[in-house]
Amino acid sequence: MLSVHSSPLGRLGTQDTGGMSVYIRELSRQMGLRGHRVDIYTRAGDGLASGEVVWISENVRLIPLRMGPEADAPKAALYPHLIGFFRGMDRFRRREALSYDLIHSHYWLSGQVGRMARRAWGTPHITTFHTLAAVKHHVCGPGSDPEVRMAVERDLVASGERVLVSSEQEKENLIRLYAAEPDRVATVPCGVDLGVFRPMDRSAARHRIGAGADDSLILFVGRFAPEKGLDRLLRAVARLKHIPRLRLMVVGGDGERNPAHRRMADLALACGITDRVAFIGRVEQGELPWYYSAADLLALPSSYESFGMVALEALACGTPVAATRVGAMERLLRDARNGRLAPDFNPVSLADAIENLLENRTAAPRMAAAVRRSVVRYDWSRVSAEVLAIYQDSLSEAGIANPDAPVRLHPEIGRAACCGCGALTPA
Repeated sequence: MLSVHSSPLGRLGTQDTGGMSVYIRELSRQMGLRGHRVDIYTRAGDGLASGEVVWISENVRLIPLRMGPEADAPKAALYPHLIGFFRGMDRFRRREALSYDLIHSHYWLSGQVGRMARRAWGTPHITTFHTLAAVKHHVCGPGSDPEVRMAVERDLVASGERVLVSSEQEKENLIRLYAAEPDRVATVPCGVDLGVFRPMDRSAARHRIGAGADDSLILFVGRFAPEKGLDRLLRAVARLKHIPRLRLMVVGGDGERNPAHRRMADLALACGITDRVAFIGRVEQGELPWYYSAADLLALPSSYESFGMVALEALACGTPVAATRVGAMERLLRDARNGRLAPDFNPVSLADAIENLLENRTAAPRMAAAVRRSVVRYDWSRVSAEVLAIYQDSLSEAGIANPDAPVRLHPEIGRAACCGCGALTPA
């Protein structure tokens, strides 16, 4: 597994650590439980020293590698250092006398490293982008991501890399925007840990998180990235002031000093709902079920999701979801008992969906079990079995590489850095 820019052990809810980290960690854990050995390569930092191997679950190791700029550098600044990251991987592989059967990269930066590894090692490579620059460009505007990201994603798709996506909507995006060959794109949904995410007693949950027993409680869980749509949700809540004791709890973000947090706080003030909104900050994953169980509903107001994992977590806790039509929401919310879909991205439509769910909240305690049943099939053990089938197809298609074959660097990898730091030499 390759997760160059973000560690699966990172602090969930912060700028670069979200559903992708959960996905990598849980998928790897399930593979380990099935007896497969998994190494996850990531960038050193955030308490992880380069070369310090960390066992994170049975048969699963995290291997941090030194890479380029400071830890708080933007993701795009890592791009010139990808060759150096690959070389670090290869040195570790040689030192440990390892031969990998398959590479699964996550995000475009990792995809580029995965392609280097495939060419050098002769190993099948599957990539999962998690989000696409072309879609973000459309929903967030030009400049939302560096141009090089879109170019790399297009190139990975055009070069025939196998792509794994988590929703049919994302597969359609790849075909429409990157001209992906449909038979090179496999779809397997995200999963949820049904042992962690389960219904809690509502009264106890509300007491634990400090919510009133009679509050009409809306929950938002996520990063404060533009595509997550928190601004849309705040405007929707402003249209629901007529609902008594309406409250919005916002979980996630990088703290009050972060510019995105300040923008959202200013927007809540401008909308006249400061007294109805509580910015909770980060919450450890083990605490999230209490928040989901306390809420009348989870709002997912995003402009773009490749899947929408927080909705799956809420549903597993028996909490319905009001969402925009992104990611897998149309598939997850087909049952009228477990949620409502806004017909468009207008805050008015989202407000209507929220109000409709709140009007039926009296049935929520009886419906929690039914809501949970709607997502039982998304247990990580089942999802990992589907992913493993994709892995096996890729191995059968490519043939398993000879583990004793010498590693030959592809010409593009052989372009050395001027000082050994791993940065690309300018043309």
